[in-house]
Amino acid sequence: MAERQQRRWGTAVVAGLVAGICAGAAGCSGSGAAAEDAQPGDPVGTLRRAADALVAAGSSKARTSMEMATGGTRVTIRGEGVYDYRRQLGRLKVVLPQDPAGTSAHRPITELLAPGALFMKNRGAGVPADKWVRLETATLSDGNLVTGGATDPYTAAEVLRGTRTATYVGTIRLAGAQVRHYRGTADLAAAARDASAGGRGPLGAAALGFATAEVPFDVYLDEQGRIRKVRHRFSYVNGARREALAVASTTLLYDFGVPVDVRLPAVRDIYAGRIAEE
Repeated sequence: MAERQQRRWGTAVVAGLVAGICAGAAGCSGSGAAAEDAQPGDPVGTLRRAADALVAAGSSKARTSMEMATGGTRVTIRGEGVYDYRRQLGRLKVVLPQDPAGTSAHRPITELLAPGALFMKNRGAGVPADKWVRLETATLSDGNLVTGGATDPYTAAEVLRGTRTATYVGTIRLAGAQVRHYRGTADLAAAARDASAGGRGPLGAAALGFATAEVPFDVYLDEQGRIRKVRHRFSYVNGARREALAVASTTLLYDFGVPVDVRLPAVRDIYAGRIAEE
């Protein structure tokens, strides 16, 4: 019963992110060259270790962007915050786009990311303003790669543990850093097998819940092997409507070693009722 409710909540959230923004869809739009460098010896192995390089870095700031397209409608959801890779705890403020009239009545969503859980404030019809919604990410059909409108930065890195094929593209300058650009495909089931304890459940759920377990990506690593930018392309089936959503999730990481203080909500502050679809 609890698992079914979690899945309903996840469906309500991701459906609301699209449907709530694009109600009356007529208002929604439908529509660095790399420098040469020496070929690294093992692109696949390098990318499978990228998540470990983030743990070694400790923490960073993050910016996220999620583009969703379905039925000729396209929306972009943006987020910004901090993440502690050693504790796998993060905080993001997620901002929904303007509605078709050019105004925005959507309050920013505060998200707390933790191993196996996503906490959201200001998300879901009927939820009191002072309460948090808690979702078990392993019970979500997308493993929270899509549901929150932002991909957990460490989960985004752990997707690369399932890298099957990868090619080195070249080097570019990104936010003042020299980075190496790789392009490839990851398998979510393989990523789940090699993931950290907190990542196995969500990635395993995504491997079963997405339209395909194959995830094309572009990723940019700095000299320490840390991810500076990663872009995944997911194919997600949206709830009861069984509509295929094309989702592109981009995560930018910077200011490594920044202090991060994330405190999870007390039990009394977590909403126990049902979330209505918006």
